[in-house]
Amino acid sequence: QVQLVESGGGLVQAGNSLKLSCAAAGGPVSTYTMGWFRQTPGKEREFVAGIIWNGERTVYADAVKGRFTIARDNSNSILYLQMDSLKPQDTAAYYCVLRWKLDVSIPIMPNEYEYWGQGTQVTVSS
Repeated sequence: QVQLVESGGGLVQAGNSLKLSCAAAGGPVSTYTMGWFRQTPGKEREFVAGIIWNGERTVYADAVKGRFTIARDNSNSILYLQMDSLKPQDTAAYYCVLRWKLDVSIPIMPNEYEYWGQGTQVTVSS
C-alpha cells in the first residue's frame, strides 16, 4: 500500500516562495508518474503539475507555468513542488498524487491517479 505524506505548507505573503515535499513509501514509487493537485472549498480538484518516473518530462497547468517547478528525488522517494512568485489565487490545499500505471503519460484528471496524500494547506496573503 503506497503512502504519500505532504509537508511544507504554510502562510506566506504574495510574491514570496514556498517549497512543498511529498514523502512516498510502500512500493516501487520511483517507477511511476507523480504530481500535484490543489483544491479550494467548493471547487473541484485542479491539476497543478506532473512528472514522469525519471524526471525527464514535466507538465504544468497554465496558471502556474513559469512560477512553479516540480522535481523528484527517486533515491529518497521524495517529490517536490517549488512555488515562486506566489499569488493569493494560489491559496489551496495541495495534494501529492501517484499514478499506479507503468506508462509515461501525465494525465490532468484527478481520477487517473490512484494514490493521494492527505494534503497540505498553502495560504498566500495579499
